[in-house]
Amino acid sequence: MRSATYELFHTAILERKQIVCEYGGCHREVCPHVLGHTGREEMVLTFQFGGESKSGLPPGGEWRCFALADVRNAHLRDGPWRTGTQHGQPQVCVAIVDLDVDR
Repeated sequence: MRSATYELFHTAILERKQIVCEYGGCHREVCPHVLGHTGREEMVLTFQFGGESKSGLPPGGEWRCFALADVRNAHLRDGPWRTGTQHGQPQVCVAIVDLDVDR
């Protein structure tokens, strides 16, 4: 059974909507790209373009991997779809891909 957070990220990918949430104690603004599982954990590969990060967020954004169980206060937001230039490289965040924005 999928979590409510999983369903929200699933909708965001299908509709190419942004997500605003909290992760790791930081406010995040992301576009999710790959959704699925690693082991028994629901995972998502996102492109973070706004908000905060403990490791810093470079200008233009950066790819981030989130365990959905640790995502808080997530909601959809309209806005331009954002992506990074290196999504063509193999990702290792999500072992079993259920949904990929590029497929």
